[in-house]
Amino acid sequence: MSIRDSGVLPLAESVSTSRSTVLLVTAGVLWGTGGLAGAMLSDRAALDPLAVAAYRLLLGGGLATIGCAVLGGFRYCWNVAAVLRVLAVGALLAVFQVAYYLAVAALSVSLATLLTIGSVPVLVAFASAIADRAWPTSRVRLAVGVALTGLVLLCGAGGTDPTSPQTGLGVVLTLCSGAGFASMILLTRQPVPGLPASTVTTAGLLTGGLLLLPIALPVGMAIPMTWPVLGIAGFLAAVPTAIAYGAYFTGSRGATPIASALAVLLEPLTAAVLAVVLLGERLTVGGIVGAALLILALLLNNLANRAGTGR
Repeated sequence: MSIRDSGVLPLAESVSTSRSTVLLVTAGVLWGTGGLAGAMLSDRAALDPLAVAAYRLLLGGGLATIGCAVLGGFRYCWNVAAVLRVLAVGALLAVFQVAYYLAVAALSVSLATLLTIGSVPVLVAFASAIADRAWPTSRVRLAVGVALTGLVLLCGAGGTDPTSPQTGLGVVLTLCSGAGFASMILLTRQPVPGLPASTVTTAGLLTGGLLLLPIALPVGMAIPMTWPVLGIAGFLAAVPTAIAYGAYFTGSRGATPIASALAVLLEPLTAAVLAVVLLGERLTVGGIVGAALLILALLLNNLANRAGTGR
């Protein structure tokens, strides 16, 4: 395998199952640092969540582009289908990031991440049922029911008031963010011929950032030119964005159901652990039970997928 088909950001367009598992696990863990890094950048630089999302996508896309150039990973074969795919991925990334950081501001890092990721399998199950024109299997219905129960319990977790308008707004935002992520999963299941994962990563991130600029600039994007702020911005762009999305888009092409479940589970778990350790956030007993039910729902959904594919 030549360097053109490998590397950190373009990685490999055709990967083995074991390597896919490693890439997806890496993506899940690194994504878990994104909420905390974004919240720290917003606090240190007094930035609106819209500006944080725009910086994450623009800087992450820029770093991914530089990485591809250095590693010889540019393989652009543009056609109408490729352009439409990149525009769609960029738009979904923009929706996902904006809604997520607004939810973090309304709720907390751990709760917003748990609700966002927890809603994804539910939304994917419903979307797949509509697309296939078939009622989900009993295992899928059970997974959806368990996930919904977990989401309800999590709504009152993390010290938030489940009856307050701010909590209600935060929950709606997490569902919007989850819908954007779920749509991206469904969209990228079928790769476009001639459009490698490295291109989806670089062009998709940059496109999402450019789409956010018209609404982020009016709220202010100026940041203090200090080493702590620049360090946080660089970390946000590199670790949970350029590297994580590069690993995800590449690993998902050879993913097994178990590996996909790990990638989803590790993000909220990582975010929750970091929030508790570094921010002093706490989850109520109901929140812990809700998180456990979400994990159970994802495992049940994984079993349903394996049964459906005969794996």
